[in-house]
Amino acid sequence: MYNYGECEICNTPLQERNIQQDFWIKGRLVVIENAPAGVCPKCGEKVVNAQVGERIAVLLKDSKRIDRAPTISVPLIKYEIETSVV
Repeated sequence: MYNYGECEICNTPLQERNIQQDFWIKGRLVVIENAPAGVCPKCGEKVVNAQVGERIAVLLKDSKRIDRAPTISVPLIKYEIETSVV
């Protein structure tokens, strides 16, 4: 078990959890699942240690692994300013 210390935002002790984190790589959404991290139960801040960060970097550079990974479909909604007629 890794000691993540306290949250840098709100000083609450971080709790070890497995997280899902998304990254945009060359216009593609890539999701890393089950990454160990320290998570703040108060504000939701997430922190990974150096070893986990290095492993995530290796995974994100492996284009063959990314191409073989299961894919999901997500909705894409364009933000538009709503105009009201008075």
